[in-house]
Amino acid sequence: MARRRAKTDTPLNQKQQELAQRESDLRQQMEQLERMIAEAPRVAEETSRRQREELLRRASEGRSRLDVFSTSLQDKRYGEDLWTNRRPRSLRKQRSEGRLLFIVLVIALAAAIIWIATHLHF
Repeated sequence: MARRRAKTDTPLNQKQQELAQRESDLRQQMEQLERMIAEAPRVAEETSRRQREELLRRASEGRSRLDVFSTSLQDKRYGEDLWTNRRPRSLRKQRSEGRLLFIVLVIALAAAIIWIATHLHF
């Protein structure tokens, strides 16, 4: 007589065990997702409450949203105290310096044009 296999060794039993394992895994996933769905409104309410509290805390600090200059570095070039402490410069001096610089640049340009004209033959 031929020996019979044990019931646990048959491919059908292995397939049934595998399906049972997959079913239990799916049930666990379903339960976890159902819990997540049940907790979602509470979590959403908690995050919105935290955001409201953060906004209220920021608003109660007393600063305006447009008050950027208090937090940024002050530019000393354009400060109000710049013009009060300094004597106004003489415009006559600036004009004479500007004229002198202009004449020097015109002479340099003329010299460059003469040099190019003598060295390059057109």
